[in-house]
Amino acid sequence: MKIIQIDINKNYDDAIRETVDVLNGGGVIVYPTDTLYGLGANALNPEAVKKVFAIKGRQLFKPLPIAVKNLVWADELAHISPRNRTILKKAWPGKFTAILPKKNIIPEVVNSGASSIGIRIPDFEFADKLLGRFGYPLTVTSANISGHEPTNSIDKIIEIFSKRAVKPDLIIDAGVLPKSEPSIIVDLTTSKPKILRISPTSPEKLLKLLELASL
Repeated sequence: MKIIQIDINKNYDDAIRETVDVLNGGGVIVYPTDTLYGLGANALNPEAVKKVFAIKGRQLFKPLPIAVKNLVWADELAHISPRNRTILKKAWPGKFTAILPKKNIIPEVVNSGASSIGIRIPDFEFADKLLGRFGYPLTVTSANISGHEPTNSIDKIIEIFSKRAVKPDLIIDAGVLPKSEPSIIVDLTTSKPKILRISPTSPEKLLKLLELASL
C-alpha cells in the first residue's frame, strides 16, 4: 500500500501519472473528492471493482456509485432523457448523485445487476484531472469499511486500511479534507424525480433541488 502526499494547491502531475499507472494495472486507489476520500477503481474493469468490494468489506448486492468527468461521459454510460439532461446540466459538477438507467457497458458487479447506476461529477480539481488523464469512470464509494462512519482524516483512513487483509494499492494523501455534506441522491429513473438522500443544507439549496425535481 503506497502513499503519495500531495498539496492540492501545487503541481501534482507526477502523482496523477503514478495514479493512472496503478489504475491501468487494475489497482484500487484512495483519492480526494469534493465530499470525502473515495475508493477508486476502473468502473469498467470487473476484477478491479471486485477488489473495491473486498477492501471495503461491502456486500456484492450493494451497488457502487461512479464518478465521470462530464455529461458526455455520462451519456456513454447511461440513458439520459431530455428532462434529465436539463436537471444534470444545472446540478453538475457537484454533490449530486443521479440514479439513471444504465447502458450495457457497465459491468453487472458495479450495480449488482440492477438496471440503473448512480453517477456524479465531483467538483474537485484533483478528481477532474485524474479522470481526464485516466479516461475511464471511477468508482467513488467512500473510503471506509462498510457499516462504519466515513472520515475526512487521511491518517485515520491509512490506519484503517493498513490493518486489512486486502488493501488499496495507492493512497493519495491530500491531508484532512474540509468538512462537507454528503452528495444528494436523486432517482431519475421514475416519471418524477425521487429524492433518496438529502444532506443537511440551507433553504436556498433545498428550494433549488425542489425546483429541479418539479421539471
